[in-house]
Amino acid sequence: MSERIKEKLEILADAAKYDVSCSSSGSTRKNKEKGLGNTGAGICHTYTEDGRCVSLLKILLTNHCIFDCAYCVSRRSNDIKRAAFTVQEVVDLTMNFYRRNYIEGLFLSSGIFKDADYTMERLVLIAKKLRQEHNFNGYIHLKTIPAASPELIHEAGMYADRLSINLEIPTDAGLKLLAPEKKREDMIKPMVYLKDQLVKTSEEKKLFRSTPHFAPAGQSTQLIIGASGESDKQIITAAQYFYKKFQMKRVYYSGYVPISYDSRLPSIGTDVPTARENRLYQTDWLMRFYGFQAEEIVSDQHPLLDLDIDPKLSWALRHMDRFPIDINKADYQFILRVPGIGVSSAKKIVAARKFGPLNLDSLQKIGVAINRAKYFIVCKGFMQIYADKRADIIKSYILSSSKSKYLGAVNQQLQLF
Repeated sequence: MSERIKEKLEILADAAKYDVSCSSSGSTRKNKEKGLGNTGAGICHTYTEDGRCVSLLKILLTNHCIFDCAYCVSRRSNDIKRAAFTVQEVVDLTMNFYRRNYIEGLFLSSGIFKDADYTMERLVLIAKKLRQEHNFNGYIHLKTIPAASPELIHEAGMYADRLSINLEIPTDAGLKLLAPEKKREDMIKPMVYLKDQLVKTSEEKKLFRSTPHFAPAGQSTQLIIGASGESDKQIITAAQYFYKKFQMKRVYYSGYVPISYDSRLPSIGTDVPTARENRLYQTDWLMRFYGFQAEEIVSDQHPLLDLDIDPKLSWALRHMDRFPIDINKADYQFILRVPGIGVSSAKKIVAARKFGPLNLDSLQKIGVAINRAKYFIVCKGFMQIYADKRADIIKSYILSSSKSKYLGAVNQQLQLF
């Protein structure tokens, strides 16, 4: 590797670390025609504690940008080293790193050179060359450039496993404040196009098995948290809207890393809201796998998530009138709402109780966190003795017997090179 390429790699990999939405789940692309690599169950990824993936070559095509978004390290007014890869340089890096088993795919984003289509054309060409010239079957995640034409987005979907468009700031008011040159509709239009194409491809696959792939891992987006003063209610409500409206595979959250002296932003030295970011990911989990709606988790009276307890426990403590439930009789959906019981444990409970009533020991063997669940259930041999206690007292009991792994977490950005 030449010194110039190494220098570009250092600059553009460092610039890409602020983008967390690089999960590679959801694609089942198989190796074919003696090509190189595949995706799906065979891939083993390593994630940092805050969810960042380390097995993809994660770079920007360039950190030159025509926009001046206050929260972005690549904003045009920022005095930083600039660099840009050529199309062939990204292709060569990807292939060389893959052959050395350094990576299992490519995550490619970019600043905007001179307009959306000019930049998007180059992203698409990289994916096209990898697929067609190198028969590369590894994972490719492309960041779609807002305002790019539908034709280019469609072509990107033919080669990439996942496409994503960052919403960046959760509220329109926040976007206008921090990125007045950008328009929300330029982000929404590509999302609509992607959703329609994904639905169309899914329907065609039911009729014709030979239907070509189109972004088989779907689309995702990312929200920056803590840059514009939005509440958790605004963030979670926005996430739910995009899940339902655009069939998002994932909504990612990225705690704002102070990088600017701009008075519109948290000052440099302000802590990155890592704990808040993790609580938001927990709400995301509740909405996708536990059947919670956004309005159950946050409301006008409770617009902020508790940082000292997880959102499921917080909801339960605010709804003590619904507990205790009988673990041997309750429906699966009610069992899911008990703090300390996850999806896997709930399924095991429903299956196991067919053979006889469960007690605390059997629940513990199943994997239930008894130190939490015992305040919200009854079961064989165990009557509820905390039912007359106030929620704040129960909360103190639980906190005294457990320790959140997030509160003491130190946010560290991933160092790839």
